Amino acid sequence: MKLWAVAALIAGLVTAVVLVFDVGFAEVFRAAGEIGWGGFALICIAGIGVEILLATAWYTLMSAHGVRWGVLLFARQLRDSVSDILPFTAVGGMVIGARAAILGGASVRFAFAGMMVDVTAELVGQIAFLTLGLLVGINELRADPRLGPYASALIVSTALLVPMAVAFVALQHRGSRFAENLAERFLPHAVSHTKAFADALDGFYKRPLRILLSSAVHLAAWMASGAWIWLVMRQVGAPIDILSAIAIESLAGGLRSATAFVPANLGVQEAGYAVLAPVFGVGPEIGLAVSLLKRARDVTIGVPIVLIWQALEGKRAFTGLESQ
Repeated sequence: MKLWAVAALIAGLVTAVVLVFDVGFAEVFRAAGEIGWGGFALICIAGIGVEILLATAWYTLMSAHGVRWGVLLFARQLRDSVSDILPFTAVGGMVIGARAAILGGASVRFAFAGMMVDVTAELVGQIAFLTLGLLVGINELRADPRLGPYASALIVSTALLVPMAVAFVALQHRGSRFAENLAERFLPHAVSHTKAFADALDGFYKRPLRILLSSAVHLAAWMASGAWIWLVMRQVGAPIDILSAIAIESLAGGLRSATAFVPANLGVQEAGYAVLAPVFGVGPEIGLAVSLLKRARDVTIGVPIVLIWQALEGKRAFTGLESQ
């Protein structure tokens, strides 16, 4: 890990620990314990529904290239698991997710180009989701003494995301040196010919209806993540309605995306839920409990996925040695 990533990880860990003790260690873990083993099993299973939608959004782009949906479901879960439980940033998870798609039969150039377009479609879906969250929760945000002064800035920032997304798409669509630089920086061994990567990228953007459909499925996945937060909060006994939960998740998701350089979003996620929960009438201990349960779910699902991936990589390396 680079020095800045280590520093961000340590700062995030300190932030999370300080928040838990500041709010109240006993209160946070008492709230988390309300869910019980049956409730925890329920939220683990429900979380898979979000991953199914995310994989479907990716498959919408990749189906024309002969990649199986099941492969992309595993690759997408691996991408998220690596980002959630290992000391990697979101970019590291994306690269490993694309690698898993390659192990499942996808070509190198289409796996990485498709990953980049999928990230763009997810950004479009998130902008729509963040806009919805602001529409639902703007009155609560303005009434909050801590966040009220920043409500207008949040609206402006969300509006600015639209031209940023358009510029990002334009850079990719032209197969510019920008895309080739990304390939050379993050995928030096996997993408040996950046021209082929740029051509594959351009091919995806020649199918705009697929990208629009992928963005729509990503929006559905974001909505499902809001419903998942509502389910967790209800399981720990918080009297919250689903629209408020969607608003919390949209704003917390925007914060996580803005600080994607922090490995595993450690500290950022905890701070987001702890600050936003009281805005919508829920105690900060509930917000922190939700964050801890989310991390527990990520570990429960993520560890087996990462181990399976390591086994597949090991098998491929062993097979390669045998064939030499």
